[in-house]
Amino acid sequence: MPPIRLLSPRLANQIAAGEVVERPASVVKELVENALDAGANRVDVEVEQGGVKLIRVRDDGSGIEEDDLPLALSRHATSKIASLDDLEAVASLGFRGEALASISSVSRLTLTSRTESQEAASRVEVEGREMDARISPAAHPVGTTVEVRDLFFNTPARRKFLRTEKTEFNHVEECVRRQALSRFDAGFTLRHNQRVVQSLRPAESALDRERRIGSLCGQQFIDNAVVIDAEATGLRLWGWVALPTFSRSQADLQYFFVNGRVIRDRLVAHAVRQAYRDVLYNNRHPAFVLYLEVDPATVDVNVHPTKHEVRFRDGRLVHDFIFRTLHKALADVRPDDHFRGAVAQSFGREAVTQGQEAVPATDASAEAGWNGQPSVSSYGYPGSSGAGFGGQSQPQQEWRASDQMAFYQSLNAGGGSDGQQAMPVSDRAATPMPTPPADSDQEPPLGYAIAQLHGIYILAQGRAGLIVVDMHAAHERITYERMKRALAEQDLKSQPLLVPLSLAVSQKEAALTESHGEELQKLGLQIERIGPETLAVRQVPALLRGADTEQLVRDVLADLIEHGQSDRVEAVTHELLGTMACHGSVRANRQLTIPEMNSLLRDMEATERSGQCNHGRPTWTLVTMSELDKLFLRGR
Repeated sequence: MPPIRLLSPRLANQIAAGEVVERPASVVKELVENALDAGANRVDVEVEQGGVKLIRVRDDGSGIEEDDLPLALSRHATSKIASLDDLEAVASLGFRGEALASISSVSRLTLTSRTESQEAASRVEVEGREMDARISPAAHPVGTTVEVRDLFFNTPARRKFLRTEKTEFNHVEECVRRQALSRFDAGFTLRHNQRVVQSLRPAESALDRERRIGSLCGQQFIDNAVVIDAEATGLRLWGWVALPTFSRSQADLQYFFVNGRVIRDRLVAHAVRQAYRDVLYNNRHPAFVLYLEVDPATVDVNVHPTKHEVRFRDGRLVHDFIFRTLHKALADVRPDDHFRGAVAQSFGREAVTQGQEAVPATDASAEAGWNGQPSVSSYGYPGSSGAGFGGQSQPQQEWRASDQMAFYQSLNAGGGSDGQQAMPVSDRAATPMPTPPADSDQEPPLGYAIAQLHGIYILAQGRAGLIVVDMHAAHERITYERMKRALAEQDLKSQPLLVPLSLAVSQKEAALTESHGEELQKLGLQIERIGPETLAVRQVPALLRGADTEQLVRDVLADLIEHGQSDRVEAVTHELLGTMACHGSVRANRQLTIPEMNSLLRDMEATERSGQCNHGRPTWTLVTMSELDKLFLRGR
């Protein structure tokens, strides 16, 4: 075996560069973070040939003293931490002291800087081969400029792994986008091959922040986003989450920041995915820009050299806080929020701002029909009495005819798609057509029903245009939310198995059932360890007695190992309730009267997550007047 040797500083730096400097975007990330740590209000990034030929980052921060310039390019030299206590509560973006040394070992680096106390600036130059710092005077304003030329010129093998110029620049642009999203108080400029790609001024006001978000993430995102801001137990979560209807085919619009640092964390991803669970269609992905503020001492950022991963001291608390905040924000979304997003895309955000007070979801409009009388529905899942689509008790009205009651009862009884009508057509035609109120300010978000199309869609007239509602999908969501509320008011009942189910598991999983026995009991599962690697399942939730018990238990144990908790039973239970709601909802080819349609619209406005059915499909859409005008070439 060869003798043990001490690595040369150059080779050690190149090994570190293999972890830190993956591509030009990695260099841009480290240099921009250094600029922000220096208190820069302006950061200019210029690249050529995707960053392979040149990367120049200039800032107006505090600068570096002349005597510290050679030390700044040394490995493990930093001004951001000095002791273990500093490391355990890192508040800056950088702290390792490896970035500049690693970058200079695989490129030709020039650093020019001046502090406010200096009369002239100084420049230090380093080439990867020699690693000898050369200092000379220079002209430069207060701040720092770092030039990185010929990246990987001395490591041809690494250079072969780089992609095309366009691909590498896309990574650089994404890096600058993340930094611009993390610091609204700083301005950013990005140039590629002498062409300005991004020019962002500091965003201090809320409107300026929304403009920056719209510029970086797309105006459609900000038009379809819900603003959240919540605090609890020393945690604060704020930012923008997109409506479920603005889902993406890829997870390419997901930005999460912890104390200003962009991260990718499985715990966070699981909490977000759980919050969006029953409102996303198939394998769609949510879009969000979220900021979590925590005590730096409760989060460990010294997990990975790229600092993209963190570890929370109390991961379960953070997970629950993120999930509950997003879950509540999505539950509070009403058609009015979707409505404003659709109007914003057609008329611009000014129209939405001016129209926010013109489309109130008032209690009076939610409970009243066209003629100001309460809705006539006694529609709901079996067991509800005198309640409308939204489950609110409605007083009896003189104009509620017995044949209408029979019609509702036939629907509640699970009437199929046979097209049978409980109300005679002649009686329905004789029902007087109510007139909309003259005051448009009292118009509810989903407007008023005017017709039914092929027994499937409800056509409603709103201030902005035509609203088309899938009546089965809408009633499915209403029924589903009702059933979830009813289940939440009761304890989850367990049912003993006639013959206990024996499972062979690992020792880790078997030990987990003993340490989480009470938690499993709350989920309706009674599991005993009867051997080193054997479990006996004695009770399961009564609602899930027909499910695959073995797979359910294994999934729950896998969740406990991965996340420290499991919502698998709740997910399967809700899936069952969703199926029941689907079969118990009004079917296609059912002819509804105008009051019945309006009752459904009002209940949609009062129901959580009514924009999507249980399977994530949209329940309604808006065709604006401008879109209709384009179809008929009006105004041309």
